[in-house]
Amino acid sequence: MAEQTALTDRRTDGGGRPDAAVVRDALGVGIAVGLSGFAFGVTSAGSGLSVWQTCALSLLVFTGASQFALVGALAAGGSPLTAAAGAFFLGVRNAFYGLRLSQSLSLPRAVRPFAAQWVIDETAAVSLAQPGRRAARLGFAVTGLTLYVLWNLTTLLGALGAEAIGDTDAWGLDAAGPAVFLALLAPMLRTTAERAVAGLAVLLGLGLLPVLPAGVPVLMAALAAPAVLYVEGRRRSHAEGRRGSDRDGRSDGTPQSDRTRPDDQPRSDRPVGQNDRAGQAGRVDTEGERR
Repeated sequence: MAEQTALTDRRTDGGGRPDAAVVRDALGVGIAVGLSGFAFGVTSAGSGLSVWQTCALSLLVFTGASQFALVGALAAGGSPLTAAAGAFFLGVRNAFYGLRLSQSLSLPRAVRPFAAQWVIDETAAVSLAQPGRRAARLGFAVTGLTLYVLWNLTTLLGALGAEAIGDTDAWGLDAAGPAVFLALLAPMLRTTAERAVAGLAVLLGLGLLPVLPAGVPVLMAALAAPAVLYVEGRRRSHAEGRRGSDRDGRSDGTPQSDRTRPDDQPRSDRPVGQNDRAGQAGRVDTEGERR
């Protein structure tokens, strides 16, 4: 039995990571972020929602940031329509995750509607960090299942024990999710363009946060990608054009137009060709006739 377990742990996906490593990382993310459900349960109960309403949000919506945006707007005195609109805009990002995950996971059609419920920041980060499709599926399933079960359980406990837990800001539970996501994202930023996109997105998100409604700064931060790609494309086009100019010139930088063409060389420097020999022979014959 121990030997069979060892073989299972060493099983990999086309030379990629062992299954045990993928499961370990997925469990770590699911447990760390799942504890944030305490903070949501307390915040939701403090905003005036009942226990069953709080639990329904976690069971049906299951997008932590959107849930916090919804109950935060309600707690601040906003209307339900405004709170729902902010949560909706913040949850739009999951649609883009779904487009990317549909290619990397390639799940059967019958499974996709159920898997869509688990398309969130953490499952997308764990799945896209894997080297192969099998490891990506395993990471997605383990992260989604662990996080969904633990998030809903801690939401219930937080809503029931809101008064006992007290101020969630003192616990810092609401920062667990973003911190884990950034830790997963950082190793994936390998190129200069990727780092530039991430940096510009952070600046846009934080800079627009005080002036735009909840959820909108996140959507505006997505403009960082096309902006960086446009600048990168212009830079490459300029570099290719400069290399093309250099190829047209000499190694010392002299343009092709300044080169001396064979037709421009003095006649004395040109090699004697067949036509020149014929011309010289004709001139000799003419001189002989004159004599």
